[in-house]
Formats: sequence, C-alpha cells, structure tokens
Amino acid sequence: MKIKVSKTDVWVAAMDDRPGGLAELLEVLADAGANLEFIISRRAPEKPGKGVVFVTPIKGVRQVKAAQAAGFKKTGSLHSLRIEGEDQPGVGAKMTTLLARAGINLRGLSAAAFGRRFVCHLALDTAAAAAKAVKALKSIK
Repeated sequence: MKIKVSKTDVWVAAMDDRPGGLAELLEVLADAGANLEFIISRRAPEKPGKGVVFVTPIKGVRQVKAAQAAGFKKTGSLHSLRIEGEDQPGVGAKMTTLLARAGINLRGLSAAAFGRRFVCHLALDTAAAAAKAVKALKSIK
C-alpha cells in the first residue's frame, strides 16, 4: 500500500463556548482564503465557557495575518503528520502497530475515509518523534 506522509503545522485558538463561537473564527480564516483540511474543536472543561480549536493548513501571508488577528497561534508543542493513502480494512491498525513497534507514543490521532481514500493526522510530542514516525510509516505495506 502506498501512502503519502508529510509534516504539517497546526494552528490553535481559544474560543468562547457558545453558539457561533467556532463559526466566527472559521469565518475569519475563510475570508482570508484558507481551505482547511482539518478542524478539531472541543470544550475546555478546565475553563468553563471556553473551548479550543485546532486547524490546518494556514498558508501565505494573508492567511497567517488573519489567523493571528483572530487569536490563532502556530503550536510549537504539537508536532503533526498528515498521512494519506488508499483506504482498506485494517490500515489504521497497520499504522498504529508500526508506530508502537518503533516505540512512538501518540499524543493524538484523527482519521477519516472518503471513497477509496483515507486521511489521518497524527499528533506527536516532539519533532524527533515525528521524524521517527515518518521513518516507521514508510515501511508500511
């Protein structure tokens, strides 16, 4: 099975936990021309009334300025990989088994299949772990 693995920057912003809180942030990015491939949003239980949103990609000066003005910051503590390939039964198990055998502890994983393709985003704690994951994933069959 052929997969494509690439590093990607993740941007994060705090948001109000209320109707429209997320929409307001995403509208700013859309108005700047951002074509987001990945969005995760959740409440922040440790901060009642607040939430957090993670997005990627933010590209170009216009999008970066808009993201920063809306409160987004490129996260330096989360190292992310984007994996894309042909969807087939067990692909998630294959990837996570290879990573486990390489001694890589995942911070997070999000994946979806669409048609005959899948896309997966891995979150890792360090750049070294991300580089090690790239190497491990290249051995997938």
